[in-house]
Amino acid sequence: MAEDRYQSILQQLQLRRRRRVLQVALLLLVILLCSYFVGLFDGARLLDGIPSLWLMAQESFPPDFTEWQSWLLPLLDTLAMSIVGTALALLMALPLGILAARNTSPHPLVYRFVRGILNLFRAIPELVMGILFVAAVGFGALPGVLALAFHSIGMVGKFIAEAIEHADNGPIDAVRATGATPFQVITHGVLPQVVPQVLDLALYRWEYNFRASTVMGMVGAGGIGLELMSSLRLMNYDVVAAILLLILLTVTLVDTTGAVLRKRFK
Repeated sequence: MAEDRYQSILQQLQLRRRRRVLQVALLLLVILLCSYFVGLFDGARLLDGIPSLWLMAQESFPPDFTEWQSWLLPLLDTLAMSIVGTALALLMALPLGILAARNTSPHPLVYRFVRGILNLFRAIPELVMGILFVAAVGFGALPGVLALAFHSIGMVGKFIAEAIEHADNGPIDAVRATGATPFQVITHGVLPQVVPQVLDLALYRWEYNFRASTVMGMVGAGGIGLELMSSLRLMNYDVVAAILLLILLTVTLVDTTGAVLRKRFK
């Protein structure tokens, strides 16, 4: 009996290994097919692009910081867009996340409906949202803020919903046992468990939104991206290099600030 059981366990392990090998092989096959489809294996085309890249690199150095003072206000606009967009996303994603969690949603239909809304917000890129909001409310930082906020709602709301679904049921059941209302169960049993994770995600999302807000300027949503796009259109690559270095410096400061805040929250 012991030998038969041992053989059965070995067979199960071998079967699992074969399945994993097959899964990895299928994944690699899909990656290779996609790489071929997008032209990654077109060596001649890649080699033809090297001289153009080298020429742009030569024209980019030394970077031209002559007009750096005129970039400070657009850079502040970009920073403000990322902060406000993240704050709005968090404010709207919190109630949606509660409704999108199985253990806090009032009804399965509400759960599916809100999940669909979050999927919709995640499916539309912020660049497309930026174009739509520019057409709706005009040029400036406002359409950029709205685009960042609505796109972030999908990701932040989904994370909140999953964090709530994985929350420990012990504190929740203890609050319910006191005769608390559903709202009190959420505020006293659920949110204290997920708030630290949500704040951590909000900081990461702010860092992402700052980088994304530079792209918003390219579609007319203001900020440093508008200056970058203008220089690209004029093929002033030395100015482009200077703006990119300035963006890199600001991104580093934002990332450092986010890391410090995450340590304080912990």
